[in-house]
Amino acid sequence: MLNAYREAQGRLIRLAPEAALSDAIWIDLHIPTPEESAATAELGVDIPTLDDMEEIEISNRLYREGGTDYMTIQLTGHSETNAPLAGPVTFILTAHRLITVRHHASRPFETYPTRADKVGPGCVSANALFLSLVEEIIGRLADLLESSGRSLDHISRTVYTPGKRGQNQMRLEVALRHIGREAELLGNIRLALLTLSRALGFYSQTARERKGDEGLSSTVANLTRDIDSLEVHTDFLSQRVGLASDATLGMINLAQNSTVRIVSVVAVLFSPPTLIASIYGMNFTVMPELTQTWGYPSALVAMLASSVIAFLYFRWKNWL
Repeated sequence: MLNAYREAQGRLIRLAPEAALSDAIWIDLHIPTPEESAATAELGVDIPTLDDMEEIEISNRLYREGGTDYMTIQLTGHSETNAPLAGPVTFILTAHRLITVRHHASRPFETYPTRADKVGPGCVSANALFLSLVEEIIGRLADLLESSGRSLDHISRTVYTPGKRGQNQMRLEVALRHIGREAELLGNIRLALLTLSRALGFYSQTARERKGDEGLSSTVANLTRDIDSLEVHTDFLSQRVGLASDATLGMINLAQNSTVRIVSVVAVLFSPPTLIASIYGMNFTVMPELTQTWGYPSALVAMLASSVIAFLYFRWKNWL
């Protein structure tokens, strides 16, 4: 999908499908078709493929070619089934326009067009638009961190609040799955912040060769400070995830140990009656109790008494 926008009075206006792409200040390519990539390439830029964007070498992610900056970051998003994921997004910054290439849905690219005049330095130039979009992305990552913190608060209450005995195991297993999802989300956010920081560093290094970014150095510095603070927040939440995971696993082990202990005690309670029954089940000739009328009732009383004595002993020891 190709979405093209032009700037008008500090706002982004979406271009009609038949309009010329040369009039656009921002072209957003979302899972572009070969035809859309070719049409954009006619503007004098190379449109990377998904394989090119997934290269891990820093020289393939951040480089300058023919006066155009190519910056690839890993950004959080969601799949067609709304499952969270992370994927590469390439920013192609020329003197007159910004081109973004992505192969997954990401919330900032959906919300930014209607907020372009309210975010950062605005969209009056390609450089300002790039930094404004980065600020929108950082804001989205901050929202995700706040949401993750609230989820961890809920998980902590679930883990540390006693529940019904029969439901503890299931409740803790659900909490453990939620912790795993939060850990994956935090990992994606951490990677996004790292690659964003690298992209801003590269942008600052090439500032001398770029025109139209006068007065934007303070914006870059502010964005860098925001990223640093979010990285600290991410590390803090990662520690909470580790603590919540350890606590949940510990509670699951305690619940399992309690179940095993109860089963063991029940087995021991039936051991004395089993012993008595085994004795009187032996095939010896001389067993006087077998011929007495009180033999059978006395054996039953002895088995019951042995179970009661064992039960009282376990209660006295607080094993039950």
